[in-house]
Amino acid sequence: MPYILNTGADVKAMLDKIGVASVDALFKMVPDAFQLQRPLDVPPALTELELQQHMAELAGKNKAADNAVCFLGGGSYDHFVPAVVDAIASRSEYYTAYTPYQAEASQGSLQAFFEYQTLICELTGLDVANASLYEGGSAVAEAVLMAISIDPERPKVLVAESVHPEYRQTLATYLANIQKEIITLPTPNGALDPAALQNHVDDKTLCVIVQHPNFFGNLEDVNAVSRLCKEKGVLFIVSFDGISVGLLKRPGQYGADIAVGEGQMLGTPMQFGGPYLGMMACREQFVRKIPGRIVGQTVDRNGRRCWVLTLQTREQHIRREKATSNICTNQGLFALRTAVYLAALGPQGLKETANLCLQKAHYLADELCKIPGVSLRFKKPFFKEFTVQVPGDVPTLLRKLLDAGYHGGLPLGRWYPALGNCISIAVTEKRTKAEMDGFVAAMKGAIR
Repeated sequence: MPYILNTGADVKAMLDKIGVASVDALFKMVPDAFQLQRPLDVPPALTELELQQHMAELAGKNKAADNAVCFLGGGSYDHFVPAVVDAIASRSEYYTAYTPYQAEASQGSLQAFFEYQTLICELTGLDVANASLYEGGSAVAEAVLMAISIDPERPKVLVAESVHPEYRQTLATYLANIQKEIITLPTPNGALDPAALQNHVDDKTLCVIVQHPNFFGNLEDVNAVSRLCKEKGVLFIVSFDGISVGLLKRPGQYGADIAVGEGQMLGTPMQFGGPYLGMMACREQFVRKIPGRIVGQTVDRNGRRCWVLTLQTREQHIRREKATSNICTNQGLFALRTAVYLAALGPQGLKETANLCLQKAHYLADELCKIPGVSLRFKKPFFKEFTVQVPGDVPTLLRKLLDAGYHGGLPLGRWYPALGNCISIAVTEKRTKAEMDGFVAAMKGAIR
């Protein structure tokens, strides 16, 4: 039997109900130029075996992080994921769990989310974390929506150009129909200049957004930015790297009001770009403005410890007009993975991981800069990512590196035309000295 959802009788009944003579008439409002005037170019049907073989052949054309040595970054990183993360997250009671509308029937999931929130508070040094967001980009946008609900009268949103360009695109989409002005502050030297920021902060400024470490891998002067925000009564939003806080100050320690981040590097593989996890934490005074949900701990009528949805400020749980966001899921499986990852590493393990990233990134940067024509683009402190300027055509260079077995980094000209001859390179704890030395040799050969 062909897999057709609606029979001819079904279609006729629906058309009769809405008073349209035919399907063609239904879509008459679509211009002819956008209508396909020929049959779909679909190949003949395949057997199950043939289809499996065809899909395997297509998948074999991908070069994933496991098929080539990976120096890609920009929000998605090839960090080590301990086996315990998959072992626990793959248990059926977690793997199949969905949104706990009836909290009393979902104690296991709620406890896992509570543990996740607790660990994110430890990670950020802030008071309250929610039960997760979609990913890093929408987390930045949700933080600004949260800031708007805290202080709705101020119209200006200041964001550093060194914030991930796709995060900034997401923010622009979120605010497209909201009467707020997004001002992007140039970062020609690879980080936001606090003196330049001071010229833009005034009594109309709602918030300042920086990424630390930023998209170029550089460290921002977050202490100076924080002081300026406090002086002007402006909310300070930071997008942070979850591994970096193993060595760097936590957002709460340098005065961030809202901290968000991409959680992929904390226990989730690269997965060709997603799905991922958005982290968010804030100061306690803003708890009723945070989007999504917060799980709390209490006791039941018998005095036993249990968990409840303390705040449910999203449209699926409360009246739409009172919702702080329209988040429709909580990325619970990835929040669980992050909780298991952080619990498995502990503070010392996170510190060791961060230190390995730092040392290896600086080793590779030093070695690459010994190649004639290659240099660091920015003279700034960096953590695990850095930007190099290279001679010749960047896409051609990256293709040669891939042919040699290396994902060589991100071409920055895609987002920053002035950096068309630059590559962003990320180094995680997984990279060995042999891999890095091999990459340097491949770069040398590709540039000749």
